Amino acid sequence: MEIQSFKIELPTDVSIILAQSHFIKTVEDVSECLVNSVPNIKFGIGFCEASGMCLVRHTGNDGDLEILATDYAYKLAAGHSLVILMRDAFPINILPRLKDVAELVNIYCATANTVEVIFVETEQGRAILGVVDGFKPKSIETEKDVADRKRFLREIGYKT
Repeated sequence: MEIQSFKIELPTDVSIILAQSHFIKTVEDVSECLVNSVPNIKFGIGFCEASGMCLVRHTGNDGDLEILATDYAYKLAAGHSLVILMRDAFPINILPRLKDVAELVNIYCATANTVEVIFVETEQGRAILGVVDGFKPKSIETEKDVADRKRFLREIGYKT
């Protein structure tokens, strides 16, 4: 076995949800979930089928995001991995409903940060061990940082 990593650097204004799912209808059910959660969302989905034809299944309503999600999924090539790329929505808008999708097994991350996926490869295939989501802290927030955080959350409408 060899532990490896795959870096995903996202385009500006794009977020990723990296998950594990199962079953061929994943892309359709997740697509419906996304649109029902945020009607104007733009997204692309890539899903690594882990049996049968072992294809990367894909869908989306934004051609560029669909191509990119499919490419990330294909390069990652971990069984039953699910890559969702989105814009015009935040992961926080999606996660509660996504967790109710019957095929969803695990969510590794939901972020707009650069992500490093840590995986292992065996004779059978690949498995995601975890992710590095963004960068390590540089310091501890100050009182000014707390005030800035609270102001920002109110500016974007997440707190009143």
